[in-house]
Amino acid sequence: MKATVSWQTDMKFIGETDTGKRIEMDGNGSQATPMEAVLLAVGACSSIDVVEILKKSRQAITACECQLDAQRADEAPRVFTQIHAHYVLSGETLNEKHIQRAVQLSAEKYCSVMLMLEGTVKITTSFSIN
Repeated sequence: MKATVSWQTDMKFIGETDTGKRIEMDGNGSQATPMEAVLLAVGACSSIDVVEILKKSRQAITACECQLDAQRADEAPRVFTQIHAHYVLSGETLNEKHIQRAVQLSAEKYCSVMLMLEGTVKITTSFSIN
């Protein structure tokens, strides 16, 4: 995997992957900041896992929203110190044990973004069913 990040103007940058995907980031906040992009990556990566695991478990999932709450260090470097991921799931007759297992497998085994932060960021999870 390769990517390029190119400075545009002021604090605005465009990242492009070797597959042609692009993301705009801005240190001033008019676009996602790099830290916001990391937080979104945690939620997206883990949500992909949860949805796929539930589908393989033949759960009739119709929606998955990952609500993220992160804390950062007060001093530079302002790294994440804690991230809580709360999954709000909808579907017909969803089984809590299957959901709990899917969230656990994502956090502990499959989500490469979460696992990359392991050891430096306290990551917790929870879920609810609509």
